[in-house]
Amino acid sequence: MNSDISVKILFLAADPSDASRLRLGQELRDIKERLRIAKELGKYQLEQRESVRVADITQAIFDVEPQIIHFSGHGTNQGELCFENEVGQIQPVEADALAAMFELFLEQVNCVLLNACYSEIQACAIAEHIPYVIGMNDAIGDKAAIAFAVGFYKALAANRGVEEAYKFGCVEIRLQGIAEHLKPVLYVKKKP
Repeated sequence: MNSDISVKILFLAADPSDASRLRLGQELRDIKERLRIAKELGKYQLEQRESVRVADITQAIFDVEPQIIHFSGHGTNQGELCFENEVGQIQPVEADALAAMFELFLEQVNCVLLNACYSEIQACAIAEHIPYVIGMNDAIGDKAAIAFAVGFYKALAANRGVEEAYKFGCVEIRLQGIAEHLKPVLYVKKKP
């Protein structure tokens, strides 16, 4: 990647009031810190959107034009991601709906990280269109999710590629002494 070109990251957070509380602020703060000390200063631009409603998703992508999209929030054991409705409660979105949306952004988005429980179903569907997609194959605790994000962005900031950054994210979970390092899964889009 040309060092003159910055990589835009869109951090989407949803923590509906009728779901258990997550430590999304800590996750965002830790990601910002890792990117701030990147080898190439200014290479990464992080934009954040909080309390994300379904209608906010495409608008945020249009506004930011990111290459990397990071969703942090809840997922259901049916593989839905939980965004917020107008009153801040859970509004689930099915995998095929998000996959259809990402198909429309395939020329722009290079990587999607779904830091949410049971998001592997979403990741698999989105990977039909996006080169790199990471999801979780089970419920994942806050500490493990944050550790994964820290390891992932630490590696990106050190000029490692997405596949290597994924491995560093898994290792970071292990280094923290958390037995959830097998929960993140990486899908790589098949070349035509």
